[in-house]
Amino acid sequence: MPGERTSRRHTGANPIARHGQLRRPHPFRFTAMLLAVALGVGVMSVGSVAAIAAFNLKSQIKSVSIGAAEDKIAENTSIGAIEGGANILLVGSDTRVGQTEVQAGVADGSRNDVTILIHLSADHKQMTAISFPRDLMVDLPACTGTGGATFPALSYQQFNTSLGQGLGCTVATVESLTGLSIPYAAEITFDGVISMSNAVGGVDVCVAQAISDTDSGLQLSAGTHTLKGLQALEFLRTRHGVGDGSDLARISSQQVFLSAMMRKIASAGTLSNPVKLYGLASAAVKNMTLSRSLSNTDTMIELGTALKDIDLSSVLFVQYPTAEDPQNSNRVVPAAADAAILNADLQSDTKFTLGDDSTGRASQAESSTGSGGSSGSSSSGSSSSTGGGTAAGSGSSSGTTATPKSSATPSSTATALPSTITGQAASEKTCSVGNG
Repeated sequence: MPGERTSRRHTGANPIARHGQLRRPHPFRFTAMLLAVALGVGVMSVGSVAAIAAFNLKSQIKSVSIGAAEDKIAENTSIGAIEGGANILLVGSDTRVGQTEVQAGVADGSRNDVTILIHLSADHKQMTAISFPRDLMVDLPACTGTGGATFPALSYQQFNTSLGQGLGCTVATVESLTGLSIPYAAEITFDGVISMSNAVGGVDVCVAQAISDTDSGLQLSAGTHTLKGLQALEFLRTRHGVGDGSDLARISSQQVFLSAMMRKIASAGTLSNPVKLYGLASAAVKNMTLSRSLSNTDTMIELGTALKDIDLSSVLFVQYPTAEDPQNSNRVVPAAADAAILNADLQSDTKFTLGDDSTGRASQAESSTGSGGSSGSSSSGSSSSTGGGTAAGSGSSSGTTATPKSSATPSSTATALPSTITGQAASEKTCSVGNG
């Protein structure tokens, strides 16, 4: 039921995008890294790409305007390195243009199938990737679409419809949910997922219990599988094949893939190999649309410098806290108390950790199963947590804190999030739990 509301946009407490003078990495290290974050590749960007290759990639960049927060950044970019924090919204779209029939499915229009907010701490020591369920019911603020068209505010809308109005409208919605200013954004299509997984030679994913998805045809036995191409895309999209078949289960299974991909790239040295790096960057720019602020190569340099040295144990994947929608049991709404805690920590740039056994509805620690022992992935500071499969979005809004995971704690002063907020560190070896 549509209704008007006022857009709530806040700047947050942490400084965004000021500039210092540090050694410059190549801008397309950041392009590769950005898509890497979107797909879980990693944030360690060293090495270089030939100038001619960089020029060829630069000519392929597509960009759009996303609004006021971006304008402040775009007017103030200069060569150097970002000082302070940064917020980047990454959207995996199911836009049908250019997709095969199998990839596209049967729905019409453009939807944000995957939405992840990347929050870089002001000291560049922690990065948090917050996933927003596509089935989340929210108020959409008034916004300006990609083509300059304006859209009125609407109440009680499904979150994944926001991209239909343009990337800037998805940005405005996440700003409204979190109280953060988000000056950077990027959209990747399904083709990008396929290209990236191929570029890294596949991702080794642990499956604790067999996955059988009759909708997509994805069939995976218990054990470790090297996923790439269309199969990697099917794994990232499946919901009926994992956990309880919910979108929340899908998010926790995606976090298994993202973390495994980050560990593989970190251990294999892909981002220090100019040839492989160019392959990643090429896959990125051909299948991404960047915000105008992010398409600026100086900005890529600045963000690349800020992100390149973060340890995997300080990269956290978190699901935005939700509760069952009282109007529709097949939908979720923000869990008010838990969301307020997470939002406040992000706004104040507070370091935080996840509690023990914080894995979601369709994931568990590799140590909990005998099927994932030969994954071949190495991790930096991997957790010893046993991962109890705590239900994500259980509906609890309590502010109870949990014991932090010792090996995934970026700081001795980090605050533990409520135990009802689920996720994992990129260093943790986890397995997807199928429905078989």
